[in-house]
Amino acid sequence: MSAPLALTMGEPAGIGGEIALKAWSRRAEGVPPFFLIDDPERLRSLARAMDWTGALETITRPEDANRIFARALPVLARPLPAPVTPGQAEAANSASVIAAIETAVDLIQKGQASAMVTNPINKECLYQAGFAHPGHTEFLAALAGGVTPVMMLACPGLRVIPVTVHLSLKEAIPALTTEKIVTTGRITAEGLKRDFAIDRPRLAVAALNPHAGENGSLGREEIDIIRPAVEQLRALGISASGPAPADTLFHAEARKHYDAALCMYHDQALIPLKTIDFDRGVNVTLGLPFIRTSPDHGTAFDIAGKGIASPESLIAALKLAGEMVERRAQRHAA
Repeated sequence: MSAPLALTMGEPAGIGGEIALKAWSRRAEGVPPFFLIDDPERLRSLARAMDWTGALETITRPEDANRIFARALPVLARPLPAPVTPGQAEAANSASVIAAIETAVDLIQKGQASAMVTNPINKECLYQAGFAHPGHTEFLAALAGGVTPVMMLACPGLRVIPVTVHLSLKEAIPALTTEKIVTTGRITAEGLKRDFAIDRPRLAVAALNPHAGENGSLGREEIDIIRPAVEQLRALGISASGPAPADTLFHAEARKHYDAALCMYHDQALIPLKTIDFDRGVNVTLGLPFIRTSPDHGTAFDIAGKGIASPESLIAALKLAGEMVERRAQRHAA
């Protein structure tokens, strides 16, 4: 990659800092060059508490990250106004958390970073500071000019996309529409082509009800909403199948027959992925004009500052972002 990856600080009281330090320590395992947008003093304090033996180096230009990455973790300084206590979010630091995300997007748009990887944020704390978006994904969509984002979770062997995301089941079912499924499927297919080098993506569309509704006896959503969406996706030239009973969609043999599964609600997508590979799940936002990945976990306040957080999901997110950058470059060159 000509430009390094930008890694945001996430919630300072969470595990983002320590997994970033650990990820840099494993750079020899194919982790692409990245720089961390964070408070250097906060990181040095965290490194001492962890007995981390690596080196930190503050940079003023993202392009310096490639040069120093082999010897030190590059840090683009974003000072925090309030002290950080692991496990205790401080609303006074929220502006810096938001600014780190905005900086990463700005640097990508200027060509100074190739992609962004985001550490987990604490949305409740950001809301207290006036954050006006439901979460990371919606904020990034707004920064990109109001595009329609799609959340995909990926691990080796499975990619899942929830059509409705952070809604209760009571809210998710009436929010499910044919149009929403078609839009999600179209953006997913485009993303698989562009970022995963899959020329003809195969989408499996999950049913909502048990046994795919049993021809209407267990619910009509498959007949009235989901099946028409599958037909419309096919009319667009997308290879789509379903609606398929969710309880038979995720075993090993079934996964051989599709490249991604469209799921009707949050847990229908995330339970199988986290069961198959909890540590290496990656959150990918499709539909953005830039590449964004993230670890598939939260701030983990309960273990923050203890030095025991696993960096595996962050490492997977960094590697996947690097692979996506290379695939986009190859498609552009072709």
